[in-house]
Amino acid sequence: MKNLEIKDFLKWAKKSVLIDVRSPSEFSKGHIQNAINIPLFSDIEREIIGTKYKQESRDTALAAAIEFIAPKTDEYLDKLKTCKNKKVCIYCWRGGFRSEGMGNLFQAVGNEIFRLKGGYKAYRNYVLQSFKQKYNLIILGGMTGCGKSEILVEIQKRGEQIIDLEGLANHKGSAFGALGEGEQPSIQQFENNLFSELNKLDFKRKIWLEDESRMIGKIKIPDDFFVQMRSANVVKIEVPKSNRIKRLIANYANFSQSELINSVEKISRRLGGSKTQKAVQAIKQSDFYFATNLILDYYDKTYNYGLEKRDKKLVYPLKISGKNVEKDVDKILKSQHSKNLTNI
Repeated sequence: MKNLEIKDFLKWAKKSVLIDVRSPSEFSKGHIQNAINIPLFSDIEREIIGTKYKQESRDTALAAAIEFIAPKTDEYLDKLKTCKNKKVCIYCWRGGFRSEGMGNLFQAVGNEIFRLKGGYKAYRNYVLQSFKQKYNLIILGGMTGCGKSEILVEIQKRGEQIIDLEGLANHKGSAFGALGEGEQPSIQQFENNLFSELNKLDFKRKIWLEDESRMIGKIKIPDDFFVQMRSANVVKIEVPKSNRIKRLIANYANFSQSELINSVEKISRRLGGSKTQKAVQAIKQSDFYFATNLILDYYDKTYNYGLEKRDKKLVYPLKISGKNVEKDVDKILKSQHSKNLTNI
């Protein structure tokens, strides 16, 4: 069994089976991207062992651990067999008993084992430190309904590098952002996934991101990374409001009235009682144009307020139609070489 520091471990993890042997609840809170959970102990077993260690002794805790492990060795091995790879990267919380024990078992049946020194704790420290390094970010800004998400996808098709923060967060970033999305990951898992996606990219080249507030639903963008986003150049696309409304209706009008009304009520205090009532009534009458136009007044003011906090020298307005994403992206990418965007 080879014990590796985090950098070497992550290199091997790309070409090996990656096994997290922590308990299911630990794994659900956060894990290395693409890891498979083969827990040495269940949550209840882990709690029992911990209690014995604290209240009795190390020996009684170890005896309980062995008692739990013995009947399950075949189960562990059966799970590993489904992976069909003899190279195995393995980790637990601190690189202690659990990864050592499971690693020895897997090695005994002919696997090559790479174990993470310091365990998941070392990985988390490495992840958080990584957000301090300098990234070459370029922000795609613009008011709600500009089609920024669709534009990012098209930009990626042209060979540019992107990070889809909303995709990683399973949320579109507004009061309506959870509609049609799955459950959001934990903040810890979001950070792990962001780290993994960033490390697939070439840091010498530009990385495009959509402009976001600090929170995407319940997910908080890491502080060090968010500071870089706020100090990066912004291409602020400008689309006629009527086109933005049409796009938003196309994206959201298919949801139920109750879902839409619930989303409106989330911003009722900021929207105001009268406007909230009007928007809700319009939704009930399927007058989505009126409701969207009313709600956009709030979102436009909010976006402009956030934009005012940026250095104006870093913001580059660019008018696009919002009707044809291919032509819009042609204009956006071409704008990078114009005199107004020379420092992007």
